[in-house]
Amino acid sequence: MAKVLVALRHHWKKSTFGACLLGWGGHWLYGKHCDNLLRRAACQEAQAFGNQLIPATMPLKKATVFLNPAACKGKAGNLFEKNAAPILHLSGLDVTVVKTDYEGQAKQLLELLENTDLIIIAGGDGTVQELHANVNLLSLCVQAAFSKIPIGFIPLGKTCTLSHTLYPESTNQVQHITNATLAILKGETVPLDVLQIKGEKEQPVFAVSGLRWGSYRDAGVKVSKYWYLGPLKTKAAHFFGTFKEWPQKHQAALMYLGPTERPPEEPEGKASRPPLCVRLYRRLRSYWSSPKEFPQEVAPEDWEELKLSTIELSIATRNRQFDLTRTEDFMDICIEAESVSKGQFVHTGSQKMRDPHMCPEGSQRIQASRCILQLPEGTAGSFGIDNEEYEAMPVEVKLLPRKLRFFCDSRIREQMLQGALQ
Repeated sequence: MAKVLVALRHHWKKSTFGACLLGWGGHWLYGKHCDNLLRRAACQEAQAFGNQLIPATMPLKKATVFLNPAACKGKAGNLFEKNAAPILHLSGLDVTVVKTDYEGQAKQLLELLENTDLIIIAGGDGTVQELHANVNLLSLCVQAAFSKIPIGFIPLGKTCTLSHTLYPESTNQVQHITNATLAILKGETVPLDVLQIKGEKEQPVFAVSGLRWGSYRDAGVKVSKYWYLGPLKTKAAHFFGTFKEWPQKHQAALMYLGPTERPPEEPEGKASRPPLCVRLYRRLRSYWSSPKEFPQEVAPEDWEELKLSTIELSIATRNRQFDLTRTEDFMDICIEAESVSKGQFVHTGSQKMRDPHMCPEGSQRIQASRCILQLPEGTAGSFGIDNEEYEAMPVEVKLLPRKLRFFCDSRIREQMLQGALQ
């Protein structure tokens, strides 16, 4: 023992390095062990769903998984196979996995959606906005034929804004993925608003979070370039962003309509179609009945117009602050003041990396159901639509209230119900 202590003393540098390496290895192995325990517990819970008896005449529920293997720097495929796939298969679902990494998928996507009971999107924010062969996955879901199909989201990407709305925060990636997959099996759903964003191109883009245009977004996309600065990379990206012309102004013209009254919830079941004789009688009666009075002219829409000069403009849904008792449908438009100091820019930019659609104090807030954003000719830059980059251009943004139903964690739904009761 004395010889060992003497050796450690004489070679203290190697001993210190070895101790650090041993401690790191032990911590890594313990983390892997904890992840395996989480996977085992989730699989056991999923097995309970798979052991439930169903009538022989009832077919298995079909689930179509749209997996983006390129998400999370190419690790999404492995994350799905290790953490989510076993849970789905043990639950008794008839699972079909479609990898969104090749062209010519338009026909296949339509055929799969026509014969599925639920849709699962596995990836990040980019997977929701995935475009292949001119097919937008979210656009297909919004279509009337598929809008009633519930959608599950398994967060596998680097940025998963949607997961913050549907699931509780978790620092453990394995736990976050398994909890999201189990939430799909439990069947709790919540209706989410969708934004339809249409520009000069014919194909509209759909978003569940919102649109951002401005200096904070431009600085945020450059954070990854300063990876070598570690925890200081976010502040560095915004600090170097202040080296441009200051103050940074984004000028545009905004036209908008106010909130609309929320209609009552539609019944889930469709009313049975009346017999043929009843339908013929109704048509004949309407044909021979006295002509009705001409309807009154519809009042023109009351558009509000605003000239703006801002450091950043954001148009966001209310999905993060969902209120089941709300009587009006609207989206939030935040026009931030252009007169901010460089220190405030760095501080607020760091906050916006955690909450992209945060509206700082002193900003102008507008509630609208529809808006038109007109940009001056020659405007450069890009929009951020659900964390995906699109060329900045004049756009019309329309709110589609409660358009899609997403699976969510039961705790999130309970929080919404408690908030509604209060």
